[in-house]
Amino acid sequence: MADSRPIIIIKKKAGHGGHHGGAWKVAYADFVTAMMALFIVLWLMNSSKQMQEAVGGYFKDPSGTSKLVGTDQRGAGENFMLTKDDMPKLKEQLQKAVRKMTDFDKLKNQIQMTITGEGLRIELLESASGTFFESGSSQPNKDGKDLLILLAAELGKLPNKLSIEGHTDSKPYAGERGYGNWELSADRANAARRLMQQTGIRQDQVSQVRGYADQMLRAPKDPLDPSNRRISLIVQYIVTTPDGPDKTSAPGAPGKQESAEAKQ
Repeated sequence: MADSRPIIIIKKKAGHGGHHGGAWKVAYADFVTAMMALFIVLWLMNSSKQMQEAVGGYFKDPSGTSKLVGTDQRGAGENFMLTKDDMPKLKEQLQKAVRKMTDFDKLKNQIQMTITGEGLRIELLESASGTFFESGSSQPNKDGKDLLILLAAELGKLPNKLSIEGHTDSKPYAGERGYGNWELSADRANAARRLMQQTGIRQDQVSQVRGYADQMLRAPKDPLDPSNRRISLIVQYIVTTPDGPDKTSAPGAPGKQESAEAKQ
């Protein structure tokens, strides 16, 4: 009897997976990535210095922890170094912050910001109706404290060094014997320094505290004018050197003003 079992024939196709697999996709993806990186580098080479520093700052600190104030980090200055060209931006930023103060309308004519040869000069001027220190006192009053605390919070974010100056008018100080306008101007500048270091700026951020008495009057034609009594904060320039932008301009006597006083 003939065998009736079916005969099964299995035909194998020659493999062509090498030509139609996914290896070429990996190579193409690598090529596209390399081209994108090339275009980014070309774009950065033609972008502004500030943009280059911002991108570089991100790769140095992608988590953003260097922006924290009150730590050993250098603060936001790691990503934004304030040079001479950047001072107008800081001036605008500080003006916006000051405008948010509750008593801004009362104090707006007593806060002046000017770009000078030293840096950004912030002056807290006294007037006949408003003061930042009580008469004869070296300690700031409420308005003085509020403004200094606000400025400390903003300036503490910067790597720039600060100078703090105290000035008086030419009226002789009628206090204890041996204590005059020289001592009062220096003590007021030091009181401002202490308060700002307690509330925002770093301990090593102040490079100088100066007391000028009445030797640098703001209104020399009127030595008794209240505006001669003032505290000046100078945000010093960072000079870009071959080793990097880490050298602060040398402090000295206030330089020639390069722009008009800030309009609040």
